[in-house]
Amino acid sequence: MPPLSISCSRQFTQWLGEQSISLAFTTYQSNRLFLVGLNGQGQLATFERLLDRPMGLAASPDGNRLYLSTRYQIWRLENVLDPGQHYKEGDRLYVPRQGFITGDLDTHDLTIDHQGNVIFMNTANNCLATLSDRHSFRPLWFPPFISKLAAEDRCHLNGLALVEGQPRYASAVSQSDIIDGWREQRQTGGCILDIATNQVIATGLSMPHSPRWYRDRLWVLNSGLGEFGFIDLDQGTFEALTFCPGYVRGLAFWGDYGLVGLSKPRDQTFAGLALDDRLTAKNTTARCGIYVIDLRSGDIVHWLQMEGVVTELYDVQVLPGVKRPTALGFRSNEIAQLITSDPALNFI
Repeated sequence: MPPLSISCSRQFTQWLGEQSISLAFTTYQSNRLFLVGLNGQGQLATFERLLDRPMGLAASPDGNRLYLSTRYQIWRLENVLDPGQHYKEGDRLYVPRQGFITGDLDTHDLTIDHQGNVIFMNTANNCLATLSDRHSFRPLWFPPFISKLAAEDRCHLNGLALVEGQPRYASAVSQSDIIDGWREQRQTGGCILDIATNQVIATGLSMPHSPRWYRDRLWVLNSGLGEFGFIDLDQGTFEALTFCPGYVRGLAFWGDYGLVGLSKPRDQTFAGLALDDRLTAKNTTARCGIYVIDLRSGDIVHWLQMEGVVTELYDVQVLPGVKRPTALGFRSNEIAQLITSDPALNFI
């Protein structure tokens, strides 16, 4: 197995410091949660934890709570450090505090609604879902072209955007209503759906992912073409802003910047897409990492690149006010030995 190598553009670390942020991202291809920040000398500091197929990732606005989906579970991680506290040089320590057993739903995008509920794309069952106290999940909505709730991954429903804290937009690779039918529609069968109106509002995309509502605009990754852009809601069309050299998936925003995850194509799922021809035309190959794009110009201004064992990313989140994040894992004694407590009560 090739070793992991991480590099970045010359001013990427300076940008992280100036923005006072760190990053979190998942890669189910290599079973890792990555946390990226700066060390005491202002150099890139990366931290990783092994998990079982981590995909969807959500962070609270203050960066103190993370939710992430794994192969058959959804985890809630809490930062246990107070402001000014450190644990082994980290100023955030995310500890798994609650796990939900869902079974293998092939959970993709995951987020938290305005009421604090965990909402996620149940890709295997072609529906938007939430947690259930009794069952694997509780379905909330499914696309109008899906005729029944069945564990058949018919359309590859994957992405979710909230508007004012409520689920509003979704992305799917196709409008197929037959098991695995989406695989035949990868080139141009992708669509964006309005959950509130239960309508398809944009078509002709190539494996779209990661719809996000930001600054009154619906941003989307047209993954099969390597494009970052937005949906013109009046025309129902996708408007590309930036071409990225990779299969784009995972999108977050900070200020005037969009942060886009890139993956290298693999097996038959990614093979044969128009992205291949575009890379050839530009005399380059696909990359894995995160690109920082200036929303005002569409220019790629900073980048983080990964080589070796990691070839794909799924989701990315910004952690505001965090300099060097860390997390506890399940495979050492730390999780048994680290005991923290809420402030003491005033006993009478």
